[in-house]
Amino acid sequence: MVEMGRMNRLKVVREVDFGLYLDGGDSAAGGMGEILLPVRYVPAGCRPGDRIEVFIYRDSEDRVIATTERPHAMVGEFACLKVVSVSHSGAFLDWGLAKDLLVPFSEQVHRMEVGKRYVVGIYLDEASDRIAASARLDDFLYDTSEGEFGEGEAVEMFVAGKTDLGYKIIVNNSHWGLLHFSEVVQPLKRGERLAGFIRRVRADGKLDLALHLKGRDKTDAAADAIVGRLRDEGGFLPVGDKSPTGMIRAYFGLSKAMYKKAAGSLFRRRIIAIEEQGIRLLDREG
Repeated sequence: MVEMGRMNRLKVVREVDFGLYLDGGDSAAGGMGEILLPVRYVPAGCRPGDRIEVFIYRDSEDRVIATTERPHAMVGEFACLKVVSVSHSGAFLDWGLAKDLLVPFSEQVHRMEVGKRYVVGIYLDEASDRIAASARLDDFLYDTSEGEFGEGEAVEMFVAGKTDLGYKIIVNNSHWGLLHFSEVVQPLKRGERLAGFIRRVRADGKLDLALHLKGRDKTDAAADAIVGRLRDEGGFLPVGDKSPTGMIRAYFGLSKAMYKKAAGSLFRRRIIAIEEQGIRLLDREG
């Protein structure tokens, strides 16, 4: 199924003077039918039968259309974008495509001004099937449920603003978090994207974040990843110190050095057994 407002890998079905038509799925079965990729976006040598990655949206004439250009943010994501014009409909943002992105007046916290930048969430308006943006960020973010995040877990961070304590961070495009000033060496900018970690899940469900983990924290997080995967796989995995680096990364997302350090820690604490054929999770209740 083709996703509006996202990148899609679609098959070229036919070529015309003004571009290529892509297979958007049978319209009778809920698909979008053939979707035009205008000639100015067609990669050299692309022909019918090829598959091509494109972004799907509606153009200024409200037609479903494809482009090989990638916007600054897609549906379900956030960005800090500049206002390029204001009309009776709302403010229009430069998001990297030929057609600017509308922020309706109803989705503005304060009236937006030309030339200024604002943090917005990108969404698909279900009524019109058009992509739009909103500055009402809380409408797109969720409360943290119990067990959803663990301390030391790696996350994606988007800098949305500042408070007296630190930077307001959007975590994984879904939750609010706080990165304290003490965790940061250099100032951060709104709209900056960073890799980070959960430092602490507070009693109220709020997330305290870190850019780096201390050595022990890294080992503990790696150990948790190993134990979690063992539980998912019934308590045994055919992997060990001599396993290829790619295999270790595929199972746990860890480097070989970090795997060996974490597995050694688990072995010393009698949480796992290291066998000739792999590692086994021990029954701690036995």
